[in-house]
Amino acid sequence: MPASWKKLFFLILLLISCRHINTKSAGPVPTTPVPISPLPTDARSVVLEGYNHTEKVELMSPVQLELQCIWSGNQNKPQNITGYWRFNGKEIEDSRLTVQLENGQYNLTRVFSIVSEENLGNYSCVFGDEAKIDFILSAPQAGYIRDKPIIGYVGDSVVMTCHMEDTKPKPITWNWYRENGTEKLQIVTTAEPHHYNIKSEDYDTKLVVENLTEADSGLYYCGAVYGISITITPVELKVITYWEPLKPFIAILVEVIILVAAIALYERSQSKKNHAEENGANAEETNAPTQEEPEGNSSVRQRKV
Repeated sequence: MPASWKKLFFLILLLISCRHINTKSAGPVPTTPVPISPLPTDARSVVLEGYNHTEKVELMSPVQLELQCIWSGNQNKPQNITGYWRFNGKEIEDSRLTVQLENGQYNLTRVFSIVSEENLGNYSCVFGDEAKIDFILSAPQAGYIRDKPIIGYVGDSVVMTCHMEDTKPKPITWNWYRENGTEKLQIVTTAEPHHYNIKSEDYDTKLVVENLTEADSGLYYCGAVYGISITITPVELKVITYWEPLKPFIAILVEVIILVAAIALYERSQSKKNHAEENGANAEETNAPTQEEPEGNSSVRQRKV
């Protein structure tokens, strides 16, 4: 058999054998899940002597948080009471249990996984619907919030500042936002380098707004970024023209001018009235008849006779 025929026969056999090979594509290779490092743990405990207490808890990063409530009870001190937990006012499912009186106290403890901003809020332990402890969980809050707007002038520049107290944990970084209707839009300085400039240090941040227009008026927010959440602090900016501060003085000046003009008109009218009265009196005196004649005149008349 010629070599060419042998080669053709080999190719035909190879083609037939390939028909029996499974041509389905392999599925994706399963990836080994990356092990998640365990969250650090923290614990907060409150002993309640009365019936209500609020405890503020500031967190920087995700944590396994154990909350412990100890209540000294009421005067009756039953052997056991019902205890449960609430989150933002709503009862947590499957949290009800019977709490035994031990050493004259009731103890209610639960561990919560605080991994994101959605887990922050008000956690309450409730004893028999008569005693309650509130744990307010939040990121570190700025101690000073400005209650008056910052005033800027059209065409000028303004500096808005925020400060986190040195006793609080240092933020990872700072962000600035501007309110746009119902949203807070983050300010990106690279998008408008001639209008915005952000300068941040450990506990302080500054937003510089240049070439102000009246459209720049509104609410701004500085955000201290922590691992668990961003602490937002509002700052109000009001942009006005240089004529704006003069408006009250101009209004007062107009009122003074009107008052002076009214007084001048009144005095002028009074002057004319007095002048008219004097002229009338003089005319009456001139036209009045003489009652007695002087003696010299009578002697002259006698001589003529």
